[in-house]
Amino acid sequence: MLIRIDRESSEPAYIQIYHEMRNRIISGAFIKGSKLPSKRELAGDCLVSVVTVEHAYRLLCDEGYCEMRQRSGCYVKYSSDNFFTVSKTNKHYSQDDSSIVENKYNIPFSPVSTMLRKVILDYGNRILMKSPNNGSPYLRDAICHYLSRCRNITVSSEQIIIGSGAEYLYGICIQMLGREKTIALESPSYEKIRAVYTANGAVCDMLEMDSEGICIKELHRTNAQILHVTPFNSFPSGITASAQRRKSYLEWARRRNAVIIEDDYDSEFTLNGNAPQTLFTQTGNDNVIYINTFSKTIAPSLRVGYMVMPEKLLPLYKKTVGFYSCTVPMLEQYFLAEWINSGEFERTINRVRNINK
Repeated sequence: MLIRIDRESSEPAYIQIYHEMRNRIISGAFIKGSKLPSKRELAGDCLVSVVTVEHAYRLLCDEGYCEMRQRSGCYVKYSSDNFFTVSKTNKHYSQDDSSIVENKYNIPFSPVSTMLRKVILDYGNRILMKSPNNGSPYLRDAICHYLSRCRNITVSSEQIIIGSGAEYLYGICIQMLGREKTIALESPSYEKIRAVYTANGAVCDMLEMDSEGICIKELHRTNAQILHVTPFNSFPSGITASAQRRKSYLEWARRRNAVIIEDDYDSEFTLNGNAPQTLFTQTGNDNVIYINTFSKTIAPSLRVGYMVMPEKLLPLYKKTVGFYSCTVPMLEQYFLAEWINSGEFERTINRVRNINK
């Protein structure tokens, strides 16, 4: 069986094999129930290792296109009746738009679609109801249990606020804390962070970084009363603040009675299997607002984020911005709650860690 492997491509060989096999399955070259070539046979045809083919077949199985049968081989279980087809070339998309079809981490579509159908059947008309302002209690409880179980963050569901992505939550934070305030940001940082704060009337002070995080001299220099940090794998620098530097952030906030907005979008993907300790867990539930999203841990199209509000700031939140309606549909909130409570969320994170390794 001929599959041409582009040796000069930045795309790994197993991904190239996966894409080609998936396209042939979708096109009908392999029908439901048919057996794929053995791993050893395909490896010989493609001049790659058996392990490379095994990785490709495992992705096909993870996404529900195939299934492995012990001592027998890999068999197609794809049927156009119960799958949405994914085409490599689609004339309805421009070259830039086509990137949204592929998920960077190949999150399996089959369990997602199964869970969505389950939610629709189980919750019925409740998915059409208006969400409480802070978000569904069911989702907030699920997040609380996950944070306590996996991130050592112990809070009440009242402290969880659901919103449509991190950018929306940035805006909520600055409206609550005061548009006239100066907010300190890492330099460089994700450009949309500055854009959101500036659009809301805040003044941004960019603080230079070294290999351990924001420079100490920059913390002393700024007059900001709010510090927005991405302590783990800051984008685009890739810098993770050292434990000592994170301690300096907290000391800076304590001395100034300032607020830290902790943007924790990537630390769950650490390779050692243990997500690092957040700033929020080190403050005694006092002056750190913790923000995270599901866009990277599940799928980019899932525009759902959450922030954990310290008890000290809850009265201010309720007074200034607590009237805002939740911007996330109930279908997505119920799906996320079921996804977390079923354990699928943690399995997904572990799978991505293994891929990154």
